[in-house]
Amino acid sequence: MSATSLKPVKDLRSFEAMAERLGARLYKAAVSLCRNSDEAEDLVQDTLLQAFRKWDQFEGRSDPATWLYTIAARLCQRRHRRKAGEPSTLQSLDELLPPATGPIVDVSAIGDPHRAYSQNEIRNVASAAIAELPPTFRVPLVLVDIAEMSMSEAANILGVKEATVKTRVHRARLKLRQVLASQLPSRSYPGCEHERRVCLDLLRAKQESLDRRVSFSMSNHALCDRCASVFMTMDLGLEVCRLLGGAVEPPPGLLQQIIARCGR
Repeated sequence: MSATSLKPVKDLRSFEAMAERLGARLYKAAVSLCRNSDEAEDLVQDTLLQAFRKWDQFEGRSDPATWLYTIAARLCQRRHRRKAGEPSTLQSLDELLPPATGPIVDVSAIGDPHRAYSQNEIRNVASAAIAELPPTFRVPLVLVDIAEMSMSEAANILGVKEATVKTRVHRARLKLRQVLASQLPSRSYPGCEHERRVCLDLLRAKQESLDRRVSFSMSNHALCDRCASVFMTMDLGLEVCRLLGGAVEPPPGLLQQIIARCGR
């Protein structure tokens, strides 16, 4: 008789109720944490099986969703330990932002139906870009901008300082923005009319507004064209993350099969 079969029936039933209620949310996060759907299914299965084995240890003091995300995030990080030759950090801010002169995203052309990408195309580009991020940056971005957790919640899940999560999310957003910008219409730009320091201060304020999920209060008329372009593509990146958070459903029967395995 397996160890899991010794669980009391009432424990199995309460676990089943929790898994059925939160399984779809877990799968949506897994799709962004992993590189393909097969790997996402494996991650959901491993997460729920591990959660069931530890179900008697869960005292209900935290949100069950947070508990499941904690297991999933740590399993993901163990699965994708940095490979030889893979960068351990993202680029610097200067590398992640457009240069002072040169092409920028053409904000006015984004709404042109003849030039704009479809929602599905943008989502596919963003999904691929997120999958290519190193896990150190991908996991915090998924937790904060796709699962819509707070920085402190993500920090508790990952076992790191809140400031560390914030730094990683900010860099990941800029990398995602950079990839999206490379796929969007551009125009030439003669040069920034603001000092670089001013633009970086505005960028920090923009990131803070995204962290708090509030509107950025600075009028576009007060921004240089380059900052307006950067912020618009950051907003697009966040919009795509929210779409990813609600765009997928688990394959039919997946959660039921996993739950059934728990009861064996």
